Amino acid sequence: MKKVAVVAIGGNSLIKDEAHQTVADQYQAARASCEHIASMIELGWEVVVTHGNGPQVGFILLRSELASNVLHTVPLDACGADTQGAIGYALQQNLQNIFHERGIKKLAATVVTQCVVDRKDPAFQKPSKPIGPFYNEEKAKKHATEEGWTVVEDAGRGWRRVVASPIPQEVVEWQAIKTLIDAGITVIGVGGGGIPVIRIENGDLEGTAAVIDKDFGSSLLARQIKADLFMISTAVEKAYIHYRKPEQKALDRITVAEAKKYIEEGHFAAGSMLPKIQACIAFLEAGGKEAILTDPAHIAAALKGETGTHIVP
Repeated sequence: MKKVAVVAIGGNSLIKDEAHQTVADQYQAARASCEHIASMIELGWEVVVTHGNGPQVGFILLRSELASNVLHTVPLDACGADTQGAIGYALQQNLQNIFHERGIKKLAATVVTQCVVDRKDPAFQKPSKPIGPFYNEEKAKKHATEEGWTVVEDAGRGWRRVVASPIPQEVVEWQAIKTLIDAGITVIGVGGGGIPVIRIENGDLEGTAAVIDKDFGSSLLARQIKADLFMISTAVEKAYIHYRKPEQKALDRITVAEAKKYIEEGHFAAGSMLPKIQACIAFLEAGGKEAILTDPAHIAAALKGETGTHIVP
């Protein structure tokens, strides 16, 4: 029996610092994550790699803004597609090179992935996800008037566009991804949480200006393909309660009930660990066997039960 895992890596993990943001820098950073994923594959796992794209979408939007006097701007859903292709290319080429070096008889392939969202999702009534560059108030309100943007002042740093972050309902290409996994191909998919699309009255799909949380999109895919494991590769080796307080405590192994209790007690930050824990809970409540949170360097050790935060039903 094949063991199937969905492994979610952050878009920020491809950018080490402000001095290393180029495409070449991101490619090298992707190599490090791919080394750990290849080690996981050597342990017998079939893997779907998912990834964030927040910084990369921001770069495209900034380029689009700067070039808007000579060229058309890029819609947000197309930005998501662009980053899925570019980041997927870096990940699949690195994986294929590592497979070749290690003698692993595998192929890697990227699937441009759409996620259906509900046009009636409350998030569309209260856009809250900042995207793109900062503007002065005059320019931001000009965009709002001319293009229908929602703009907000961002903590004294300037004005930014905000968009909805709806909950994904369906990964459109999940069957294609499962077919590839069943054929033994390592898949890169659900980039940036998936390109948000809505189903219109006749059943067709159309893109929408929104951002899907990468962990929610990845969890949904893991549920649809009935993965055995959902792993989130993040910035810390383990999740904590009382984080950065004197009584800070690492979580080694917890149940869904305990995770919900910690959420109620406010231990996980909304823009950080909370969506990751919620995504793990959703996977496990749908029949998943185990979810793991750890950093890239500890993926292999976490799979052996030596570290990481393990969440079980």
